[in-house]
Amino acid sequence: MARVEMTMPKMGESIMEGTVLKWLKQVGDTIEQDESVLEVATDKVDTEVPAIHAGVLQEILVQEGQVVAVGAPIAIVETDAASAGASAAPAATPAAAPSDNGAAEKPAVPYLPEAGDPQANPAQAVTAAQPQTGRFYSPLVLSIAREEGISMADLEYLPGTGSEGRVTKKDILDYVAGGKKPLSGEASSPKPQAPSVAPAVAAAPAQAAAPAAEAKPTTPPAQQPTAKAVPSISGGQELLEMDRMRKMIAQRMVDSKRISPHVTSFVEADVTDIVNWRNKNKDAYKKREGENLTFTPIFIQAIARAIQDFPMINVSIDGDYIIKKRDINIGVAVALPSGNLIVPVIHNADQLNLNGLSKKLNDLANRARTNKLKPEDLEGGTYTVSNVGSFGNVMGTPIIMQPQVAIMAVGAIKKKPAVIETPQGDLIGVRHFMFLSHSYDHRVVDGSLGGMFVRKVADYLEQFDPNTAI
Repeated sequence: MARVEMTMPKMGESIMEGTVLKWLKQVGDTIEQDESVLEVATDKVDTEVPAIHAGVLQEILVQEGQVVAVGAPIAIVETDAASAGASAAPAATPAAAPSDNGAAEKPAVPYLPEAGDPQANPAQAVTAAQPQTGRFYSPLVLSIAREEGISMADLEYLPGTGSEGRVTKKDILDYVAGGKKPLSGEASSPKPQAPSVAPAVAAAPAQAAAPAAEAKPTTPPAQQPTAKAVPSISGGQELLEMDRMRKMIAQRMVDSKRISPHVTSFVEADVTDIVNWRNKNKDAYKKREGENLTFTPIFIQAIARAIQDFPMINVSIDGDYIIKKRDINIGVAVALPSGNLIVPVIHNADQLNLNGLSKKLNDLANRARTNKLKPEDLEGGTYTVSNVGSFGNVMGTPIIMQPQVAIMAVGAIKKKPAVIETPQGDLIGVRHFMFLSHSYDHRVVDGSLGGMFVRKVADYLEQFDPNTAI
């Protein structure tokens, strides 16, 4: 018989805490290994947390709505199901722990709709125009509200399709997509006029909001969304607001250019053998695997091999220290249907063969485009590649993904006349060429290292064996 602590897992880089949204299992329930036990929200994702041990859930240490630090215990699991079954409490819900004065503590989620409660049905709640005061909002929803300038008053009137009427990420994004029409009584108050092409929620006068403030608890300042200034435009212009991902991309690109002094080196590689090899194998591969065979896995393989030759490319900077990475985790920029970019990571890319790289890349790209990536798919990258050739560009000057120190862009493959050396003499022939653009952080990567690295990648591509099996 063993009692094992279940702890809050790390759900991405820079994420230090999460909010328990809902327990999917209750005290006394049997849990299988890798079975989802609870739902957790962070500033980046809402996700389910699986069990790392099979057994019986003996005790819940953190109630719904509470914020928990990464690594903190959240439950006790009895790994000997036979012993725990007799001792587990028969109640389906854990009892509230008594406080120091003997009274039971109230749950962290103050609003729990009961059967027949009109607020339990989102449609009825809207019809009745009843604000759901004190309803729990995940950090992700609050973050979107702050960025979109949605007031707490409107949030309380927003119908939720989640568990117990909670507002989900989809609910609030649908509301934003619908123009963010005011839902609360503040709608009748005079507001600053905004351009018709981009409706926005503006702050109501203080006297109009005062009655609502008296009728409900005040939201902590850290969670209170604020209205945003809307730029003025002329009749011949259109005002488009950035979506959340584009705002994050913009901030990270600005930060990267501010942090890293960028230098870019260029090399042109003859990839004729690669083109001919792919043309010979792509149809058979598609028939066998049901997936496309692209050039990108070959580029990733060459980059991984070059990193092994030049390991000081695979580093990051922390103050005056250089952190040298042993794992070679290569991020690949993927274009989304929205036009934004996301960079899933192929971990330990140097340990995969060409077929393994192709299957991993296709899996990540497909899940990226259908919004099914997990936090671990986006973390741990040590080097990044961007295929600008897929957009018809011959070269580019990519911006480094922090805290990495280098990134490579591969351009479009073009036919060109070239001098071919033969035993009989030089000839003019048609070959396939591609530019490689290598941007690097000049704080730690000098021109010699940055230039030799991209040249080595080109060498590996030009030395590709046309008899390679896949």
